[in-house]
Amino acid sequence: MNFSLTPDQEELQAAARNFARAELPAIAAELERDNKPPSHELIHRYAEMGFLGINVSSGLGGLGLGNIEALIVLEEFAKISSAVAFPIFESSVGPVRAIEYFAPESLKKRVVPAVCRGEMVIAVSMSEPDAGSALTDLKTRGVIKGDKVIINGTKRWCSGGGHADAYVVYCRLSDDPGAKAIGAVLVENGTPGLSFGPPEQLMGFRGIPSSDLNFDDCEVPVENIIVPAGGFRQLMEAFDLERCGNATMSLGQASGALEDVSQYVLERKQFGKPIAEFQAVQIKLAEMHMKCEAARLLIWRAAVNAQDGLPSVLNSSTGKCFANTISREVTGDAMQLMGAYGYSKEFPMERRLRDSWGWGIAGGAIDIQKVNIAGAMLGRRFDQRR
Repeated sequence: MNFSLTPDQEELQAAARNFARAELPAIAAELERDNKPPSHELIHRYAEMGFLGINVSSGLGGLGLGNIEALIVLEEFAKISSAVAFPIFESSVGPVRAIEYFAPESLKKRVVPAVCRGEMVIAVSMSEPDAGSALTDLKTRGVIKGDKVIINGTKRWCSGGGHADAYVVYCRLSDDPGAKAIGAVLVENGTPGLSFGPPEQLMGFRGIPSSDLNFDDCEVPVENIIVPAGGFRQLMEAFDLERCGNATMSLGQASGALEDVSQYVLERKQFGKPIAEFQAVQIKLAEMHMKCEAARLLIWRAAVNAQDGLPSVLNSSTGKCFANTISREVTGDAMQLMGAYGYSKEFPMERRLRDSWGWGIAGGAIDIQKVNIAGAMLGRRFDQRR
């Protein structure tokens, strides 16, 4: 058990930190103001610098590094903002990994290298109007007819909706009940029969577009089936890695807030001295530091124990649940220490707080993670319908 980063990992972390801090704050402010996603030019730049597909195999255009390296880079970008970090998230711990692990060879060779080159953005579409936490209640249906899959239904809360180049769509691919029918299909933007609802107006996540996806006799080739009916367990295994990414995005809001407020308390003076001299401030900083460190260790444990594969549901849910919880606490405490400056839109603190609440909802709410944890601890699955 080694709690130190290797020299190569430290070098990668420094490269990500230096780039993010020097180049991205002004872009993050612009994306927040305009509620626009990162430009294709910026994503291409990420690719040129090797920040996309960090843990994707080199044979598919990635760097071939481990999950821990991907999460190290993701946190440094997330410290700036969720929006500028989202392309890193999507390419390293998001739906593209399900394609890499489970899709037919022809599909993964067409899609994954394009993502790593910054030429393609992939989003995942899971939830529906009546299926969020109860994901096996999906109604969107894909019917296989000859060499086509014909999809009908509506998906909701798709981050990247209307913006991404393609979508990993969870849907029913057979008449079997519950999870036995669920698989996933890749649907590319511009496919006839695919349309989008109006952009969602959310409390946070500005710069990460979200909308409904509507499928009306939408036809895709059968070669676009990523996981056939009965592959729900495989999809959830890939999603365990996405939970680590969600947790890291959440942690980035907290650790970024801690860095900002640590500098602020050294500069802000009241009663004739920096407020860092007050014991109450010192205690609060220490508590915030402990929470960030504990969250990071839980997330990295999940990544390392996976041995560069897919993490366990117990480790990934524990890391996500804890990081989501402390992120809200740390950003709230940081805002309080900064007073009106923290509450002002002139500074990124209030954005971090709003995004922190979003990460505890996205990808499985905090209390759902607790159910996952208890089930994994006890070696059983709890049926919420009984």
